Amino acid sequence: MKVRELILRVQDFYLLSVNAPLNVLRRPLYMRDTVEQMDYMGTGSLFIVVLVSLFIGMALSLQISAELTALGLKMYTGRIVGLAIIREIGPVAIALSFAGRVGSGITSEIGSMVLGHQVDILRVHGVNPLKKLVTPRVVGAVLMLPVLTVIGDAVSLLGGYYISVFVSHQSGSFYWSQIRDIMNFKNIFSGVIKPFLFGYLIACISCYMGLSARGGARGLRKATTSAVVISTIMIIITDFVLTRVLLFALGERV
Repeated sequence: MKVRELILRVQDFYLLSVNAPLNVLRRPLYMRDTVEQMDYMGTGSLFIVVLVSLFIGMALSLQISAELTALGLKMYTGRIVGLAIIREIGPVAIALSFAGRVGSGITSEIGSMVLGHQVDILRVHGVNPLKKLVTPRVVGAVLMLPVLTVIGDAVSLLGGYYISVFVSHQSGSFYWSQIRDIMNFKNIFSGVIKPFLFGYLIACISCYMGLSARGGARGLRKATTSAVVISTIMIIITDFVLTRVLLFALGERV
């Protein structure tokens, strides 16, 4: 890819990512489209989020319990599992699942509309494709990913509880008491703020790749694959940067 083309693509993505949320305040609002996207992203992703979160919580609890048993600290399994899930593993794992299901769906849907000249038809009828197609999906992702993350974190903690109590034979009440101890502002804020940014990035990247699709079925395949790959990379990088910023902002030492 030439440098000039790369600069133009970055510029186009920047304009899309800035204008998409600003269009929320402009009429027409396309509320029905937004609700449909929220249903697709939220309800449609609930099963995979619950399934992934359950086994993440169980696997994490099993591994940590085994390591802490060797150190004689098995009773602290709940605290470590809770911190890891709420602050890091939960938001990132669910965002990656969201990108795989929702991000790929957004790209393929919009890309098909581009290749089928439906986007051109919208322009002919005076409809802004950015407002009609992109804004509802960005709003839906920003609102639904945090909800899915909260549900996923709760399911992961239940999975950790099952392993701790029925496999490692720990006290269930002590497990939940440790979970309550870590439910402070810093931990909850760190875990909840990330999905908003992840959802925004996933939706913007997926919409942009869909609108950039060219070259028939092969071009659509390339755009969909690129959307998932770029979203995955950006989630990991953004998580690291945001974690560093939050640790500094919340006054926690590293």
